[in-house]
Amino acid sequence: MASSMKSLVSDHSRYVESFRRFLDNSTEHQCMQQFMDEKLPGIIARIGDTKSEIKILSIGGGAGEIDLHILSKVQAQYPGVSINNEVVEPSAEQITKYKELVAKTSNLENIKFTWHKETSSEYQNRMMEKKELQKWDFIHMIQMLYYVKDIPATLNFFHSLLATSAKILIIVVSGTSSWNKLWKKYGSHLHQDELCQYVTSSDLMQMLNKMGIKYECYDLLSTMDISDCFIDGNENGDLLWDFLTETCNFSTTAPPDLKAEIMKDLQEPEFSVKKEGKVLFNNSLSFIVVEA
Repeated sequence: MASSMKSLVSDHSRYVESFRRFLDNSTEHQCMQQFMDEKLPGIIARIGDTKSEIKILSIGGGAGEIDLHILSKVQAQYPGVSINNEVVEPSAEQITKYKELVAKTSNLENIKFTWHKETSSEYQNRMMEKKELQKWDFIHMIQMLYYVKDIPATLNFFHSLLATSAKILIIVVSGTSSWNKLWKKYGSHLHQDELCQYVTSSDLMQMLNKMGIKYECYDLLSTMDISDCFIDGNENGDLLWDFLTETCNFSTTAPPDLKAEIMKDLQEPEFSVKKEGKVLFNNSLSFIVVEA
């Protein structure tokens, strides 16, 4: 990896902006909302049985769009029951956006929100210092396990926090997605720090199997429109390049031959489909539901 290339995660504002562009140019959130509409009601059907308060822990809650969608499903399942929703999120910018979203959303009267500006590892360390660990009825970890150093230890810790009938919902890229192919082929050329690791649902299922933890996995197709990546100097394309490669300012700092090779691959059928003049990258997601 060229010395001028640095991890996208090391430049927080650039990361947040490239992530927003990714959401704007992909069906990521629509795919998640489809899962919440079709599958989540059945998954949460028993988490609040006989409870006067439902405790929900959001790890990496971001700006809150998906969190509020989840909470609406819990409210529908358990009308009028109090919900304690705690959010662990390291980005102050994202927490501000989350709070703004809550402020302008109606029907949240029975939900108490608490935000912790910290990483999941910092939360874990803080909890371990306490004598008694808080138990949760539903924990969700959406697109955040890439930023954890020890994934099995993290899974084990949060699994230990589950109350009776509780579940964990993990969302990561699918082992069948083009992310998997991209990371396997180019990961060693792009990435030299410990801020982010390449992990898919296939890796997670292997870990959970080894740990003897029960789970179910659902896959849903999602795509990302990367057409702008092939327009030289296009700002949207440059930010999508950063997100694709987890590299800050990839277009201007990457060796030209590396960028040319990835650009060629991204247009191949194993990575993307061409539809109505657009290049659509396979961003398929896996939803892993872990049992207590």
